[in-house]
Amino acid sequence: MDIHSSIYVVSSPDHTKCPSPDRPEYAFIGRSNVGKSSLINMLTGNEKLAKTSGTPGKTQLINHFNINDEWYIVDLPGYGFAKVSQSQRKKWEKMIEDYLRKRENLVNVFVLIDSRHSPQKIDLEFLNKLREWQVPFTLVFTKADKENQRIVAANVRDFLEKMRKTWQFLPQHFVSSAVKRMARDKILGVISEMNKEFGDEVGGA
Repeated sequence: MDIHSSIYVVSSPDHTKCPSPDRPEYAFIGRSNVGKSSLINMLTGNEKLAKTSGTPGKTQLINHFNINDEWYIVDLPGYGFAKVSQSQRKKWEKMIEDYLRKRENLVNVFVLIDSRHSPQKIDLEFLNKLREWQVPFTLVFTKADKENQRIVAANVRDFLEKMRKTWQFLPQHFVSSAVKRMARDKILGVISEMNKEFGDEVGGA
């Protein structure tokens, strides 16, 4: 898939304020500071599209980006570590849950996992929520260039093993690096296939 245009559209405080659900969209989420903005910028080939920050919790709203005037990338707030009040965190959690459960044109969620670390409870718990809400997702293990490849491979394997204990089927997963553009074509290929399926469903409706 070629990306010839990627434009910021709007930041919304909840799913009811998001753009009209007239095209397929793909949400990106992960723990704070997992490399979400860097991955989005790498996929689109636009380094200035999503704001990257060393400060966890920078993304606080539902951010829509119009890709090729055909589909949306959605940058969601990170879960977990941001230094915010309990009430603010609860507000974010509700905003994210409502979006994930009620946004009718959401095709898939790309859940980002930091490949430098052993399996984290917070990531596994979030995936269990997605299962409970019946939201389809794909795993992207990020920052693979920042650690020894043997350690990355072991961490990915351990994470999938943890999932295997309670999941009958494992989701598709990719190991990625924004710096080295690892897995870019594969992720865009998956989105391209899903876009076709979305079009077929809409056409057949």
